[in-house]
Amino acid sequence: MLMPKRVKRRKQFRGSMSGKATRGNTLAYGDYGIVAMEPAWVKSNQIEAARVAMTRFTKRGGKVWIKIFPDKPITAKPAETRMG
Repeated sequence: MLMPKRVKRRKQFRGSMSGKATRGNTLAYGDYGIVAMEPAWVKSNQIEAARVAMTRFTKRGGKVWIKIFPDKPITAKPAETRMG
């Protein structure tokens, strides 16, 4: 799976997901692309699952370019855990 080799800080601010994408929303390579229907964080295992599904569908006959990289760590406390 995709993962940064090393990061400067362990955690990162989440930022906002409001509005439409202004960058990375046009085809740069190839003839087909996958478009997101709603805003959400994309995890590395989701990118890997999409890559495996595409390569199996094309029977390893096509080329797949991945233009996104999961470099934002999303952390959360487990459910029913004390604060602090």
